[in-house]
Amino acid sequence: MTEQGRPQGRIVAVANQKGGVGKTTTAINLATSLALSGTKVLLVDIDPQGNLTSGVGSKSQRAEAGTIYEALLTEASLPSSYVLPTKVTNLSLLPADRNLTGAEIEMVALPEREHRLKRVLDPLRSEFDRIFIDCPPSLGLLTLNALVAADAVLIPLHCEYFALEGLADLVGTMRRVRGALNPALDIEGVLLTMYDDRTNLGQSVARDVREFFKEKVFNTIIPRNVRLGEAPSHGIPGVIYDAKSRGAAAYVALAREMLARHAA
Repeated sequence: MTEQGRPQGRIVAVANQKGGVGKTTTAINLATSLALSGTKVLLVDIDPQGNLTSGVGSKSQRAEAGTIYEALLTEASLPSSYVLPTKVTNLSLLPADRNLTGAEIEMVALPEREHRLKRVLDPLRSEFDRIFIDCPPSLGLLTLNALVAADAVLIPLHCEYFALEGLADLVGTMRRVRGALNPALDIEGVLLTMYDDRTNLGQSVARDVREFFKEKVFNTIIPRNVRLGEAPSHGIPGVIYDAKSRGAAAYVALAREMLARHAA
């Protein structure tokens, strides 16, 4: 608890080293759904592509002290000076830009290199209920920083033949992080994305994932949805761009499920 009695915000890394599984879409729309329900949420973009930053309409925007790049590489004592408001009430952003591309190399020589992001985010826990970190599609130093900073990992999983390929690498990395750097790291949940219930393959993958991860798999499944794909080009979260779409409804349901899990 904070001094004012407010619970510390929960930090969730959205990670999967496989690209194209819906990490950024999930981070944006889950965070927005929670924010619209009254939860104070911070989005953290540590992917050098900066898709999350542009997806909430903040491309090329910098906070007073800079972006996540400056936050990771300096010894700043005011992490809140890197935070930007977004157009969505209760939703804030720690933005990224192309400078982040060099951060992975530059951080190698820094002290406590695996803890740079944790140092930035821990002071912000008292200001937000939830903090979501959008990770790059790799298991490099940026993703490692996210796993060290996080309480748990949300793993989006594409409902396709190669869905489980490489997942063992992520689980193995999490195990090593638990052993050496963050013993409390947990799996927030596995989220099935881009699901097409018309195909036997989608149903088969969903069944296999549930058998492997058991109750860690969210009941909510994110369907293939054109409107979710269109939304980022407008800089608007999908749940606002077309609130009546199947994709938007699924992310709203996911937000409710996540809140219910932690309320139980």
